[in-house]
Amino acid sequence: MAGDYKKVRIPSWVNYWGWGSGDMLGAGAQAVITGWLFYFFTTFCGLSAVESGLILGLPRLLEAITCPLIGYVSDHLRHTWVGHKIGRRKLFLLITIPLLPSFALIFRTGHSFSYYLLCFIFFELLYTMFLIPWETLAAEMSRDYAEKAKFAGARMIVAQSSAILASYLPTLLISQFGGKDSPDTFFWMAAIFGVIFSVVVLIVVLTTWERPYGPKELSALSQTFKGPSLKTALQIPVDMFKDLFSTLKIRAFRQHLSLYLGGYLSQDIFNTAFPIFVATVLAGATLVISQLMTVMYVAQLVSVMVAINIVIRTGPLLAYRIAISFFGAALLLYLVFFLVQPAGFSAGLQALGGNIFAAFNPAAAGFSPGLIFWLFLPIVLAGLGRGTLNFVPWSVYNYLPDIDEAVTGQRREGVFAGVMTLVRKLAQSGAIILSGWIIDAGGYISPKTRPGQVVEQTPEAIHTIVALMVGGPIVVMLLGLAISWSFRLNARTHAVLVHEVERLRAGETEAESPENRQVVEALTGWRYERLWGRGAQG
Repeated sequence: MAGDYKKVRIPSWVNYWGWGSGDMLGAGAQAVITGWLFYFFTTFCGLSAVESGLILGLPRLLEAITCPLIGYVSDHLRHTWVGHKIGRRKLFLLITIPLLPSFALIFRTGHSFSYYLLCFIFFELLYTMFLIPWETLAAEMSRDYAEKAKFAGARMIVAQSSAILASYLPTLLISQFGGKDSPDTFFWMAAIFGVIFSVVVLIVVLTTWERPYGPKELSALSQTFKGPSLKTALQIPVDMFKDLFSTLKIRAFRQHLSLYLGGYLSQDIFNTAFPIFVATVLAGATLVISQLMTVMYVAQLVSVMVAINIVIRTGPLLAYRIAISFFGAALLLYLVFFLVQPAGFSAGLQALGGNIFAAFNPAAAGFSPGLIFWLFLPIVLAGLGRGTLNFVPWSVYNYLPDIDEAVTGQRREGVFAGVMTLVRKLAQSGAIILSGWIIDAGGYISPKTRPGQVVEQTPEAIHTIVALMVGGPIVVMLLGLAISWSFRLNARTHAVLVHEVERLRAGETEAESPENRQVVEALTGWRYERLWGRGAQG
């Protein structure tokens, strides 16, 4: 059915949190993968840093095809019987539900490089099949700026909560079952998450809906698939990549990608190096890493709650600037720690017996304000920055299809989700592979003969890890900020854009005012007379 944009259902808290629960898989899986998998491979599986980086990076290259393909197909399933009966997005979600517990297979020791690579490729395919259709649903369920921000906020609160779980589960499992540095800790963590993933996807299916297309969009879609002819099938990849590249013609989207990559790549680099930094520089093992990451993710949760209000009131750019200031300060503090090597820190940490929270007890052995400062201040600052860096790009994504609609006259949520995920995966692949190569080239020694034990590293290896963890994130964050400096999307400009889209849909060809014209042209990068499909394909 054609549908009517003005009769869209109004989301309630059930819909906000039901849809947002999907990031228990979206961010939860990534928290486990980026936080633990490189460490798990190099510490328990006898793999080198290069091999571990390749396992984490190569599957992302394959997604250069799967990400846009899933986004394109999900956009174009509406005309089919399956699309009408099940939903063009929900079809993909339902397929993943019984398969997601396979996540635990990645965290088994004693296998070859090929085994881990194939298992990770399979899970990444499932992850993409869920992520891209799921990301489109918030943009489909609302066109209101504040409602979109609430969807993004619910998502990020769930995301940070899942990250807390991912960081704390090893501590909980160790305390319950023993095995301070046992690989079984990670297997059971992954098994628990695999079951949770299936449950939250079911919740998403039950609490979300897909917005029907308007008459023009249905007409355009019906021309895409007239039948199962060979010509039609061969045209799919051509149309798909044409759609992909057309998104880069949207100015706000290009600027948004710089925010997105700056925020997320900085965390990819940090996540790869941080567990090794803790093991080599702070002299902590799995238990200490787990607890520090838990503190960081709790701070990220607090950060998201604050960032929601900042983005709603002022727009995303101010929030991004604050975030990189906090995260950058944390990285510089870790650099200072490495250079100064505070007296008594190592002895104080060992005296805590693996429980860093005992540092707050004045009666604890080794208690000192300096120990508390170095254990908690840098990681809290990192969390405050990272939470906002996570929130900003996905709060912006929900508005991009509105800007695209002004240019093309179409709703292409799936294409934009596909492009964002594609760019993210390719960039993440490069960042992880390069980080693994740099760590290995610096002389890092993987404990192949003594899995689970910390091997004494050379000064060159430690210098490399510190330089990568501190310098890499700062560079990419500043590059992202510089490219996006003129980003102009906020509550006021979005309201103007939506108003002008309604006028364009009604057949108007001129802006209501010069100010409105300026706003729309600044966001789209197109002259007003070329909007609504009049010049977007040129």
